[in-house]
Amino acid sequence: MKNVLLVVVLGLGLVARAQDAAAVERFNALPEAQKQALREKLAAFKQLPPEEKQRLLENTARFKALPSEDQDRVRENLKAFQQLSPEERRELRERFQEFKKRPPEERRELRQRMRAWLKANPEKREQLRDNLRRWRELSPAQRQELRQRAKERRP
Repeated sequence: MKNVLLVVVLGLGLVARAQDAAAVERFNALPEAQKQALREKLAAFKQLPPEEKQRLLENTARFKALPSEDQDRVRENLKAFQQLSPEERRELRERFQEFKKRPPEERRELRQRMRAWLKANPEKREQLRDNLRRWRELSPAQRQELRQRAKERRP
């Protein structure tokens, strides 16, 4: 039994070393600018408090466990977020913080209602996606103009 355990542990160590070697090869193949960006991100990560590091690692693991189509959707959403102006990102973050302040049951209910609405209204979901695509194509000035018009319409 001890021999089997030793073989398993040694085997896992060899697999880990092979994965590490492959990661080193991939890193070395990157352009110098990307390597430097990754070094800076690693340094910033090392400065984070342990609970924040843990949260990021858990999020990464959760992302990797997603089906590829869900990963694509997350990447698309991230790309859309990065294309927002700093003001839009700030506003979105504030809204998210407000959402997080709601009781967990209320957040769960809001998510369920939105999912149910999207599921029951596939044409509306497609319309939202089309609107988002068109929004991404607008210039910052055009986006600001639309935002202003929407604020003027609110009671």
